[in-house]
Amino acid sequence: MTWPLLVPGLARVARGLTLVELLVVIAIIGLLAAVLLPAVQAAREAARRAQCLNNLHQIGVALHAYHDVHRRFPPGGIEPRPIWPQGRQFAWSAFLLPMLEQESLSEQIDFNKAFDDPANADAAAIVISGYLCPSTPRDSPLHQGRGGCDYGGIYGERITSPNNPPKGIMLYDEALGFADVLDGASTTLIVSEDANFPDGQWINGRNIFDQSFAINQAPKFENDIRSRHPGGANGLFCDGSARFLSETMPLEILAAICTRAGQEVVTSF
Repeated sequence: MTWPLLVPGLARVARGLTLVELLVVIAIIGLLAAVLLPAVQAAREAARRAQCLNNLHQIGVALHAYHDVHRRFPPGGIEPRPIWPQGRQFAWSAFLLPMLEQESLSEQIDFNKAFDDPANADAAAIVISGYLCPSTPRDSPLHQGRGGCDYGGIYGERITSPNNPPKGIMLYDEALGFADVLDGASTTLIVSEDANFPDGQWINGRNIFDQSFAINQAPKFENDIRSRHPGGANGLFCDGSARFLSETMPLEILAAICTRAGQEVVTSF
């Protein structure tokens, strides 16, 4: 039998953390969490913003494909109410479905009836992920039982003067094309974010608007460029490019990019 070597004057001491040491460890963990959490949140938002830009890019590809077939972009909407009391009120985003690989959904819609006719209820309730910005908080992807849409067509602007006649590219009951974009396709918005607006339904022709306020500054009841991205919102231009639009953009520049033929000179934004 081998006995352990005992050294005189030494003893084994079992020792845990003292209360002070434990508090120091907790404080260090809390400090690290406080430092890292904003960075993690910023990284997540950057990824969400990139996904939103990709949504708009895909919408841009679809709009160009639609233009190739029809020689025009889709109308912003048809037969809006109350101008047409019994209007069908379909949106550009509904007409665009076949170009977004949603042919079967498009075939479920009876375009001879109104967007909110019971015959179209099942189709309207389908959620299209490409029409939803991942940064937008929501209890449900449906608005009034219909699939939401965080993107609206640009009808013009009311920042510098009344929007009459409408100055944008997405109009009611009229389809415009590249030939009508006299200000240049790279400086003319066609679609932008209008996040979580109550009428923001991909089937509903209410999802076009004329810009009236600075970005992210419109009251809740007003259709306008808005998002939940810090510092601005994403927009799609007629040339198919999707860009982040700063909420500090000068209002005269914002107004200029919302018009198709205002003869403004836009050098940077």
